[in-house]
Amino acid sequence: QVQLVESGGGLVQAGGSLRLSCAASGRTSSTYAMGWFRQAPGKEREFVAAIIWSNSYTRYADSVKGRFTISRGNAKNTVYLQMNSLKPEDTAVYYCAAADRSLVVITTRYGYNYWGQGTQVTVSS
Repeated sequence: QVQLVESGGGLVQAGGSLRLSCAASGRTSSTYAMGWFRQAPGKEREFVAAIIWSNSYTRYADSVKGRFTISRGNAKNTVYLQMNSLKPEDTAVYYCAAADRSLVVITTRYGYNYWGQGTQVTVSS
């Protein structure tokens, strides 16, 4: 029983930055990992970044490595995605996800059992 709410999306010019936030509520003490995924129109939902909660181990998609940073907030129930040097191909709906067990492949959708409703990110050229 975990609820996730994303915020921080918007319209930005290429080369600009945005910071997405994901606020978790409910039974969050058992969280093992949290991740960010994105889906553009007509495309499959794809992995962006993930973090293992206990030790802050992170993984990134090759397409965003060096530009995006996932991190835990000061509050235990918050995760962020700092997006720098944004490109038009980053345009998508961004979703926050959480897994409450270790049987999860954090770079894929498999094992994440809670999802937010998404926030739109649009990057103009």
